[in-house]
Amino acid sequence: MKPSNYLAAFSKLGNKGFSLIELLVVMLIIGLLASLVGPKIFGQVDKARQKDAQAQIELLGQALDLYRLENHKYPTTSEGLEAIKPYLKKKVPKDPFSNEYVYRSPGEHGEYDLLSLGADNAEGGEGYNQDITSWKTLE
Repeated sequence: MKPSNYLAAFSKLGNKGFSLIELLVVMLIIGLLASLVGPKIFGQVDKARQKDAQAQIELLGQALDLYRLENHKYPTTSEGLEAIKPYLKKKVPKDPFSNEYVYRSPGEHGEYDLLSLGADNAEGGEGYNQDITSWKTLE
């Protein structure tokens, strides 16, 4: 086919594409949906990290209890969580915020205190920055 025949064949098909206005309207609708749904999804990610930290603290607490059964005491603060390595399947994990867990023995709230300092890695805080501790559960 000659180039002039391509143009003739194309013009016979008619206008089957989308106009610029139609594409812009679709992009606007997608943008609005993303702006409404996005924050809700990311809010759930934050809560999931906090719940993960709470679950890890409970599992580390079980390993600490096993250590106590065999050694008749909890590890000291200076021994830290490294003392319970033999009671874990893997190495001592970092919290979901990529920080080390804080371990104190004797603790202020029991025989030991085990906590994650939250997203801000500082004591205290509210919301996403709140501390996750062994002596109370998330609200």
